[in-house]
Amino acid sequence: MSLEKGEVVRKPLIAGNWKMNLLVGEAVGLVSALKPLVKGVSTVDIVVCPTFTALHVVSQVLKGSNIELGGQNCYTKENGAFTGEISPQMLRDIGCAWTIIGHSERRQYFAESDAFLNEKLKFALASGLKVMFCIGETLGERQSGKMNDVLKRQVSQGLVGLSEVDFDRVAIAYEPVWAIGTGVTATPEQAEEAHAFVRGLVADQFGKSVAEKLRIQYGGSVKADNAAELMAKPNVDGALVGGASLKADSFAAIVKAAL
Repeated sequence: MSLEKGEVVRKPLIAGNWKMNLLVGEAVGLVSALKPLVKGVSTVDIVVCPTFTALHVVSQVLKGSNIELGGQNCYTKENGAFTGEISPQMLRDIGCAWTIIGHSERRQYFAESDAFLNEKLKFALASGLKVMFCIGETLGERQSGKMNDVLKRQVSQGLVGLSEVDFDRVAIAYEPVWAIGTGVTATPEQAEEAHAFVRGLVADQFGKSVAEKLRIQYGGSVKADNAAELMAKPNVDGALVGGASLKADSFAAIVKAAL
């Protein structure tokens, strides 16, 4: 999907964030059903992000497939007395190529700040992971006209200190908080407006070449029946999928909508 015809082509990235769902047996069943449905798809990067307890067994099932594995979060240290946390090294050790950082649920429920998320992002990258870095405004922020200010803060503070090379392993996931798990989806026009604004912010902070190559996913009640329309927009480079990623057929349909 290109910024403009003839410019940089960005390979769509479709990732499933399973959140706190699926026991180990259910996770194995899901990826076992998904693999044949997306076999042979080479023009879309496909990622699944199970719960931590299912990561290892899912990594075994995915071996040799075109589906990459990701974690839903990671900490800023390699090891130590940090009860309940998981390090990027642990994620890599069980086969993860990706991690999600900055999801709105982490920001909201666990009070993760822009500065802390920036620290997480840098450490994950330094540890060899690729990162889907989430940003997005609440309904109140959008309705009060603060959307652009919120996105500008999240981008400028969240990505500060990254190098051009770092961006080869970063995708931004724009997730309007009011559309996550609500069944309400931003219109394709709303998504495109936000994505274009974010790409402009990145261009201002890091340069046009970085911005043109950067993949920006949309997240927020993405389903098989709205994915194609969303991803037809020039600045929408894939999706970070929640509920619809918990069923193999619906997730596969979203992947194929990006072809």
